[in-house]
Amino acid sequence: MPVLSKVAARFREEKPFAGKTLCVSVHLEAKTAVLAQTLQEGGAQVIAMGSNPLSTQDDVCAGLAASGVTVLSKYGCTPQEYDQYLVDGLSACPHAIVDDGGDMTQILHGSHPEYAARLLGGCEETTTGVLRLKARERANKLNFAMILVNDADCKHLFDNRYGTGQSVWDGIIRTTNLTVAGSTVVVAGYGWCGRGVAMRAKGLGAHVIVTEVDPVKAIEAVMDGFSVMPMEQAAPLGDFFITVTGCEKVITQRHFPLLKDGAVLCNAGHFDVEVDVAGLAEAAVRRFAARKNIEGFVLKNGRTVYLLGEGRLVNLAAADGHPAEIMDMSFALQALCMEYIIRHGERLEKKTYAVPKEIDAQVAALKLSAMGTHIDVLTQQQREYLNAWA
Repeated sequence: MPVLSKVAARFREEKPFAGKTLCVSVHLEAKTAVLAQTLQEGGAQVIAMGSNPLSTQDDVCAGLAASGVTVLSKYGCTPQEYDQYLVDGLSACPHAIVDDGGDMTQILHGSHPEYAARLLGGCEETTTGVLRLKARERANKLNFAMILVNDADCKHLFDNRYGTGQSVWDGIIRTTNLTVAGSTVVVAGYGWCGRGVAMRAKGLGAHVIVTEVDPVKAIEAVMDGFSVMPMEQAAPLGDFFITVTGCEKVITQRHFPLLKDGAVLCNAGHFDVEVDVAGLAEAAVRRFAARKNIEGFVLKNGRTVYLLGEGRLVNLAAADGHPAEIMDMSFALQALCMEYIIRHGERLEKKTYAVPKEIDAQVAALKLSAMGTHIDVLTQQQREYLNAWA
C-alpha cells in the first residue's frame, strides 16, 4: 500500500492528530489495520471496531491490538455484541470518525448523542452509508459534518468497480469451487459495484443478466452488452445471483420457487437485507450446512438453492475483501479526509461534503507515481486557452 505508506510517513513527522481520538468502524481485516496504524502514526488515539459481524478477522485484530490500537470486535459476534462494541468505542467521545454503512452515525444521532460532544465530523466509506446520510440531511437530521468518501473519483471508480468486481468473485469461487464459464449470472443493480461484478463475470466466460430500476443504468447495461430484464424473468435463468443494490428485498419469496435446482444466491451490498433470508427459510422445508459459508435450502418444489455467507457481504464474509492495491487508494482518501476534518472541522457546517478535489487529485497522483506511470502537464498557454471564453 505505497500511497498510504507515503501519507503515513508525512503523518509521522507532522502529527496532525496529536491529542485527538479517532473511531474507525470498517471491515476489520489487514488493509483496515494499515489505515488504523496510519492514523496512529499521526498521533491519534485510534479505536477500531468492525462494520459487519462476519468480516472481522481475529488474527488481524490481535496484531492491531499489539501495535497499540484499541480493538473492539471479534469474528461472528452476535448483533447485540456488535452494537455494544460500537457503543463502547464511541463512549470515548471521538473527535472524528470513519464510518462504513452508517452504524456509528446512527448511534451518535440515536441512543448516544452525548458521545458526539467533541465530534468535529467524519467520513463515510460506502454507498449504503451515503444514502443514509443524504436522507438525514434532507430531513435536517444531520448533527455534524460528514465527508462522502465513497463518492470520490478515486473511491467509486476503482474500489467500487474493480475492487468489488474482483473480490466478489474471489468469495464465490473460493467458497463454491464451481465453474463460472458457461453459466448464467444475474447481477441485481448496475451502479459502480454492479458494473464491476458484471464485467468480471463476463471476463470469466459467463452470460450476464442485469436487473435494474433506473432506466439510464439499464440502458448503459444494454450498451455494455448485457441482457436486462426484471428479476422475475431472470430468476428461472440464473445459476449465480449477486445482489448489489443497497436496497432491501431484491430477491424474495415470489422469486424462490422460480429458481433452478442448485442456484447460488449471494449479496455484495452492505447490509444482509437484499436477499430475503427470513423469507427463504420460511419457503424451505429443510435447511442444511452444505460446506463452510454455504447453506442449502430445500424448497417445497424439491429444488435446492444455496446461500453464501448468510446473505452478508460475500466478498468479506467468504473472502478477504478488496485487493490491497485498491484499498490503498480508498484508505489514503480516508486518512487525508480525517486530517481535513481535524484541521477544518470547527468551520464545517452540519451537512455532507464532497471529498475536496485536491485530495482526490493528490491520491491519484501518488498512485500513478507508485505505479511508475507519468502523465502530461498543461502548459500555461493551454491553461489560458481552456479558461478563455473567446
